[in-house]
Parts: sequence; C-alpha cells; structure tokens
Amino acid sequence: MSYDLKFGTDAQTPDQRAYVLAQMQAVNPLLRTRATPYALQLYDRYIAGELSWTEVRQALDAAQAAQNNCPSETGF
Repeated sequence: MSYDLKFGTDAQTPDQRAYVLAQMQAVNPLLRTRATPYALQLYDRYIAGELSWTEVRQALDAAQAAQNNCPSETGF
C-alpha cells in the first residue's frame, strides 16, 4: 500500500478513515447529531478517499458562511 500524504498515517484506508471519523464523532457528538445531509455526503467522500478532512472542513465552513450571508434559510 502506498502512503497518501493527504491522510494521516492512521487514515490510509476507507476502514481506517471510517474509524477516525467515528472517533471524532465520539469526542465531538455534534459532528454526528447536527450533521446535515450535505455534511453526511462530505463524510462519505472523506471515507472514500475523495476528500481530506481539511477539505471537508473547508467545504462545511464555506457552506456555513454562505448560509449566514444568505437572506433566505436554504440550509445545506
């Protein structure tokens, strides 16, 4: 298995990334209980190896900023 610098040493496979996500959700339950459908899609993409956790956070932060600047409540 080649090492992907996009992920930490303990998050190289989908199973490892799922475990890392579960551990983050255990420490910060809001990652699970307040997860929007958009966030869940990003989590799936993280587990699949399409996005790093940094990219997930950037996408969630951008969506939140867009929602805060939008006069209508469209959600994300």
